[in-house]
Amino acid sequence: MENLLDHYGIWSLVPPLVAIILAFKTKQVLPSLFIAIFVGATIIYNGNIFLGFGKTIEKYIAGSVASPWNAGIIVFDIGLGGMIGIVAKSGGAKAIAEWLGKKAKSARSAMAATWAMGLAIFFDDYSNTLLVGTTMRPLTDKRRISREKLAFLTDATAAPVASMAFISTWIAYELGLLKDAFASIGVEVNAYAAFIQSIPFRFYSLIMLVFVLMIAVTGRDYGPMLKAERRARKTGKLVADGSTPLASKELTEMEIKDDIPLRAINAIIPVLTVIVIVILGLYINGRGAVLAGDDAQLIAELRSNPLKPSVLRNVIGSANAAVAMMWASFSGSIVAFALVLGQRILTFKEAMDAWIDGAKSLVIAIMVLVLAWSIGSLCKDLGTARFLVQVLEGKVSAGIIPMAVFLLGCLIAFSTGTSWGTTAILMPIAVPLVYQLSGGDTGTILYATIGAVFTGAVFGDHCSPISDTTIMSSMSSASDHIDHVKTQMPYSLTCAFIALVVGYLPAAIFGLNPWISLIVGWGLAYAVIRLYGQEVESPEFMNEDVSA
Repeated sequence: MENLLDHYGIWSLVPPLVAIILAFKTKQVLPSLFIAIFVGATIIYNGNIFLGFGKTIEKYIAGSVASPWNAGIIVFDIGLGGMIGIVAKSGGAKAIAEWLGKKAKSARSAMAATWAMGLAIFFDDYSNTLLVGTTMRPLTDKRRISREKLAFLTDATAAPVASMAFISTWIAYELGLLKDAFASIGVEVNAYAAFIQSIPFRFYSLIMLVFVLMIAVTGRDYGPMLKAERRARKTGKLVADGSTPLASKELTEMEIKDDIPLRAINAIIPVLTVIVIVILGLYINGRGAVLAGDDAQLIAELRSNPLKPSVLRNVIGSANAAVAMMWASFSGSIVAFALVLGQRILTFKEAMDAWIDGAKSLVIAIMVLVLAWSIGSLCKDLGTARFLVQVLEGKVSAGIIPMAVFLLGCLIAFSTGTSWGTTAILMPIAVPLVYQLSGGDTGTILYATIGAVFTGAVFGDHCSPISDTTIMSSMSSASDHIDHVKTQMPYSLTCAFIALVVGYLPAAIFGLNPWISLIVGWGLAYAVIRLYGQEVESPEFMNEDVSA
């Protein structure tokens, strides 16, 4: 099917539109995704519904599970879910929630702590979403913070952070894209230096990270999130009536025996084990990949100075993150087992049952992930991203390319649910295009375009209902997935609009310093929160009907 990427034209938009519309309309993610994949497969196989149905299961669903990367993420989810089950059953999660509760005595401080933890786990967006959501959920539940808000806090500090971190699972991929893009225009440049220069132009990601903190410390919300927060504060309902959290009651309502001593260490040590093993695993796996490669200079530097920052970036960037995360989740499970058995808090059978319950709690979420990967593969076969690129390619001037690329990146990533796929499509087109139209300029407009590609992809990946990180944020936060998307969307659109108006337009057209744009953007974001946001715990809200 690879040779037919441009063949389907506007029909390539049908499956993602079907998935998104049905999901919002029915609030049933699984059947919505399945129907969308079936529709797309039927289009590919010339309207043959029987062949389309067969390929939906055989090629797209089973094929997604068979992918080594996807299979690794599934195994990681299972292992981490099991570990969380033991931590919850042992009282460790409750203990850490009570300890944090003494430090974070209000909903605002609890949200700020969640934001800070999101920044701390910078090395991988998948690890970020699962660890932040599951670790902070007992505390946010105690402070009556809605699951929708927790999912937003988790999601908004995942891809935006990992995509800009100097050492992360993203870095090698981004550097590779930049290296190839500059090679295509015959310009020699240090790819890492280009990466650094593009960061101030990642307006959406940078504005969003500060916007999240502003929302937390002001205690103000607007739109659907305000309704969700007031429902949680007033009624104690952390999810709306009729909603279906992406984590089962086996985990979120796990009972703890009365005689169990509550020790925060039983949660802290397994979580730290996961974080440490992920980092070590990234280094070990990446080191093996570098040594097996053909870059003689990098291999020599690795052997002579393995802790050199540039070497570390290349090593970690070359690692298979899925492998490192699998090692980490099962190491965390083993440590959790050892802790509860060593302290005689649980019997081996009770610990095993807790592990199984924790793993089982993520089955629905894993099914959603598999279908999200399936529709991503389908969109690739249909050429959805290529079609969207062709709509704008060659029809814009150099001055508005950053804006156009940002909007197109948002649309592609939202439609396909993948940021990496979006950047892979756009970067080889955007850099040569802006270079030619600007007469060979390698200044502001070029780096604004690069930043627009990366952060436009993050926007779509951040709020698309078929994005894996969006799904994993719902899963770790035990939030209804569509409720998470609906409450987060106004905030994502706010930051995207600000990034467009005060970022890409003045940076590209007037050459405005990006830091000035960011300062203005942060100020505008605060103004929006103050103007449109309302305090969740204001006295007058007590008289409102927030039961829905």
